[in-house]
Amino acid sequence: MSNVYYTFPIGIRNSQVPFAEQAEAETSRQLVDANQKDAGFFRSLEQFGISLNRPQIAAVRHNKGPALTLAGAGSGKTSVLVCRTAYLLAVQGALPQHILLMTFSKKAADEMRSRIRALPVLSPQAASGVEARTFHSFCLQLLRGRGYRQGILGETGQKHIFFKRLMRELLLQNEYEPETLLAQLSAIKLQMINIQDLPASTTEERELKLLFTRYEQWKKEMDKLDYDDLLLEAYKLLRDDKALLATLQQRFQYIMIDEFQDTNQVQYVLVQMLADKHRNLMVVGDDDQTIYSFNGAKNDYILNFEHQYPGAATYVLDINYRSTSTIVGLGNAIIQYNKLRKEKSLLAVKPKGVSPSYARLKTTQDEAKLITDTISSQIAQGYRSYGDFAVLFRTASSSRALIELLLTRELPFIDFGDGQLFYDQWAIKTLVAHLRLAMDRRNFDAMEILLPSLYVNREQAMAFIWNQDKQRAKKWPLIHLLEFPQVKEFQKDKIKERIKLIKALAELKPAEAIMQLRQSFYDQFLETSKRHEMTEHKEGLKEVLDEFEAAASAYDTIEAFLTYIDDITNKHAAVQQLQKHNHNRSAISLMSIHRSKGLEFPIVFVIGASEGILPHSSALAADKHSDRSSIQTGDNALAEALEEERRLAYVAVTRAQEELYISSPALYRGKPAELSRFIRSAFMSGQEEDGESESALAWLCTSDSCEVWQRIITYEDSQSVTRACPLCQSPMEQGTKLLPKKKK
Repeated sequence: MSNVYYTFPIGIRNSQVPFAEQAEAETSRQLVDANQKDAGFFRSLEQFGISLNRPQIAAVRHNKGPALTLAGAGSGKTSVLVCRTAYLLAVQGALPQHILLMTFSKKAADEMRSRIRALPVLSPQAASGVEARTFHSFCLQLLRGRGYRQGILGETGQKHIFFKRLMRELLLQNEYEPETLLAQLSAIKLQMINIQDLPASTTEERELKLLFTRYEQWKKEMDKLDYDDLLLEAYKLLRDDKALLATLQQRFQYIMIDEFQDTNQVQYVLVQMLADKHRNLMVVGDDDQTIYSFNGAKNDYILNFEHQYPGAATYVLDINYRSTSTIVGLGNAIIQYNKLRKEKSLLAVKPKGVSPSYARLKTTQDEAKLITDTISSQIAQGYRSYGDFAVLFRTASSSRALIELLLTRELPFIDFGDGQLFYDQWAIKTLVAHLRLAMDRRNFDAMEILLPSLYVNREQAMAFIWNQDKQRAKKWPLIHLLEFPQVKEFQKDKIKERIKLIKALAELKPAEAIMQLRQSFYDQFLETSKRHEMTEHKEGLKEVLDEFEAAASAYDTIEAFLTYIDDITNKHAAVQQLQKHNHNRSAISLMSIHRSKGLEFPIVFVIGASEGILPHSSALAADKHSDRSSIQTGDNALAEALEEERRLAYVAVTRAQEELYISSPALYRGKPAELSRFIRSAFMSGQEEDGESESALAWLCTSDSCEVWQRIITYEDSQSVTRACPLCQSPMEQGTKLLPKKKK
């Protein structure tokens, strides 16, 4: 196994490390002359330690009319929002109550309020008079002022409990995941679709419509609103109460929206309504960081802003203060291939620093070992703490091996995901239950978990098995199911087959046993269940199951694998308890790329930079799926899905301040996986890379008169030092071959 990172990805030759051009050194100190009328304002900021650059100054000075401020990664957008607020008050003479700042997180809103209060150019009264709120906080305040007294359903736990209870009542337990139901309902509501208008032509559609309708009824009976309701009810209030809308339009003469690329349809409409009178609307965001289409965010709102607001000014914050020149340069080189974007290339303030490093490992297990070794080595040298490190991944499955190795080595980390261990996922628990039953035929807990895969009601069937076994114990209690009154005749053969299959698993290696279960019934069970298709995309389910097989392949016996799962489960529970009681400990951050947006870390590891992971297999098949409501169909669907995946890669690399490590497993889900096209294309010096073409790692003949090349498929092949051309015997070297465009 490779133990080192390299300056270039394997297969990249005769290239240069991408780096960003250096930004001009001049700031407001040089750019704002003493004889300019607002010089005193900028001098006060400078004494406070804020020296704005040229595009920041232009945005801060913007007074009247709509404006689009494109804020690249790490370009100081919060400083612009805060300083423009102060400029409107101190220089333009605006009243505090006439200014509204809206953002998406409480943390961001609190930071803006705090920074506004700290500015020396403002009095405490003026600073506190400015409205700086989240969308939800603003809407809640609006509703409360109009007599809405409902409680707020903030915690997901209460909502999950309701859906679980409701599904038990409707005999749908284990058919849907509460968090997925809530996500689906949120997406529907934020597109301003009424539950009553949902289709009900299939059993699954009728079930979903019933679940959503009962949830809405429950909230009404409980006198509660959820976060989506705050937005929708505020919209309805302003739509119907023209006097209230006119009052707000008159009051908020200057409106600024932070993170505009994350705006969903309801929020966008609310902003338009509020800004309609004065049209002094400044939106700040980055189209290159639009990565929440699944939550209703649309790139179109930024891209079409000038069409919605003709004559709007545009300011481009293109100076990055966060990262070294080589990290900024890599980000530029990655995102440049997107076509649905505003043209821009970030400049850097920091020097080149340490170039991003690349590793091509055979498996995710090798990848995990290299990362933990790298972190441990830097910690041992004494100049880093665990809190300096972040590991980013496209999907949770990619982090399984790393999380388990961190648990085994007892390295401190915080998982910013849902906190669920890989083996606790519903799709995995059923297979684990079969393995447990193979080792212990009287494991009633395992029996209960696998019952839904036999198409019987879990609670009723389990109660029947318990009662029957008390009266007449069997070596294999599952066989009692043959006498269960609700079991039809054709199901009895399936039950007998399943018991026979479980018995046969005992002598197999765990990976072989899992493969047998999948081939015998489980993949088909997931394939034919439309509910499971809705709960989670089929491709995502297969990804999880393939990763489960990969985890099992390290063990020779089912017993050893189950012992490992139990050990990891106990370690994970202990770590979660520790996190509850020790919030301030220094720990490695583990999170999805989606979760990392807006954050920064001294050292970032981006794992899983391979085809099928980033870009994800679901995006590569986007033109074949009809359930991606955020994109079009066919070639447009593929192109748009790939652009969002490329934006994810861009967000990932631009989180790093000082050091960036990118690793690419050569084997994923048991098959060869090439280096991510997004990383390859960054070194292609302007060659075309789009949804219709791609490049591949290859052996290239070095002879000027020979054009022979051979694609690199296996990990072992990529580790070879050299080889002879099969045609002319000249030396071959590893490189990148641009493949022909796909035929229509």
